Amino acid sequence: MAPVLKKLRNENQALDEIDRALIGALSENARQPLAELARCVGLSAPSVAERLRRLEEAGLVNGYTVDLDHRALGYSLTAIVRIKPLPGQLHMVEKLLVESPEVIECDKVTGDDCYIARYVLRSIDELDPILDKIAQRAQTSTSIVKATPVKRRLPPLGAG
Repeated sequence: MAPVLKKLRNENQALDEIDRALIGALSENARQPLAELARCVGLSAPSVAERLRRLEEAGLVNGYTVDLDHRALGYSLTAIVRIKPLPGQLHMVEKLLVESPEVIECDKVTGDDCYIARYVLRSIDELDPILDKIAQRAQTSTSIVKATPVKRRLPPLGAG
């Protein structure tokens, strides 16, 4: 039997007002019970469950997650590392990034660098040993995060 492919919504297909309200409520607290979500959007719990199912099947809602405070776990520093692999090292560098538990996020980008990775560290003393792991395969440029004035957030969900 052939695998069933998700039907992704067309980029031009707008979310309706209830979808936007539901996604907004979930972004505030993804652990809300269906009954609470239903109150937020003015529908019954079964209707909200059906909308969530459709949003998931459409590939718009891909999961429900936890927002951890890294400092509470002892990670007092965050470093942004721009990584430019040496010739022939692209795949090995990516493998090292994927396997490094200190990397909490990494983007493959265009421009002078190939990767921008976000590391969490317990202290500045951890930085050099971590960077030494990829030093033979890439050039790096590191910035320490002082503050995060804009946390990860939803894109605009406006009509149209």
